[in-house]
Amino acid sequence: MTNCLDFTVAIPTYNGASRLPELLERLKNQLYTENISWEIIVVDNNSTDYTAKIVQSYQENWQYPYTLKYCFEEKQGAAYARKRAVLEAKGRLIGFLDDDNYPVSNWVAEAYAFGQNNPQAGAYGSQIHPEWEVEPPINFCRIAPFLAITERGNVPLLYEKHKKLLPPSAGLVVRKEAWLENVPTQLILTGRITGNMLTSEDLEMLSYIQKAGWEIWYNPNMEIYHRIPSLRLQKDYLIPFFQGIGLSRYVTRMVIIKPCYRPIAFLGYLLNDLHKIALHLLKYRTKLKIDLVAACELQLFLSSLISPFYLWKNGYLTVNHK
Repeated sequence: MTNCLDFTVAIPTYNGASRLPELLERLKNQLYTENISWEIIVVDNNSTDYTAKIVQSYQENWQYPYTLKYCFEEKQGAAYARKRAVLEAKGRLIGFLDDDNYPVSNWVAEAYAFGQNNPQAGAYGSQIHPEWEVEPPINFCRIAPFLAITERGNVPLLYEKHKKLLPPSAGLVVRKEAWLENVPTQLILTGRITGNMLTSEDLEMLSYIQKAGWEIWYNPNMEIYHRIPSLRLQKDYLIPFFQGIGLSRYVTRMVIIKPCYRPIAFLGYLLNDLHKIALHLLKYRTKLKIDLVAACELQLFLSSLISPFYLWKNGYLTVNHK
């Protein structure tokens, strides 16, 4: 890599014109970065609003030692935007912030320091606090992690393979070397777009990095606030959202499993999903129409059960990894 920098902040965005200014202001006010060479890249993922104009207006008045870049990614989907960011980035470490993620003032410094102190870490996630537009139901904590809320305490935590748990892409830092050497150029999951409800593209990517032997961590010193509008707490959003997560699960479950063992794993997951559905129906069968959280959980279990069949029928499992 030529002209390497220490760190890149990558912001994949789709129609983020109204949300980007606050994020860029937060990045302008980052502290303790005097000895860090870094940059900001906004990846416009085929927006139809004035995202490009917002970035251009900032660039015209930009007077900081770190650069603000803009690039356009025509292929719709978060996976394409992140891949473009990796190709464009000059940083050895790449920190991803969605356009509704607002980092605290030392986020860049803490993200860089953790990467320096943990060279075996291929990726590491932030502590993510919710910034609710309206208060969620009391029992919402059961499903909040699926909305990229990650509050796992104030001590760094290693994500172990056998626990099958990984951090979300919001506030995630990836070592560029780990990505380029291990993430296929073509992933099965590319991100939710019109006509494609599949998600979890970030987990597929991280699974390849973890499979290759890199460590994945939770770093509580990297704190961000995730703004969550009221729309995302409504049934019309949440049920399709959990359906997409469930339908994607066969992919993320199988990445780290050797092909010869996948038939056995398939049967194991099938039985486990059936068991979860049966227990859930016994516990909540009379409450599913009034308990949104329980309805979301059931949708997740049902969609996880049919995931391999759905993916096979729709041709997703024929993707050729290169």
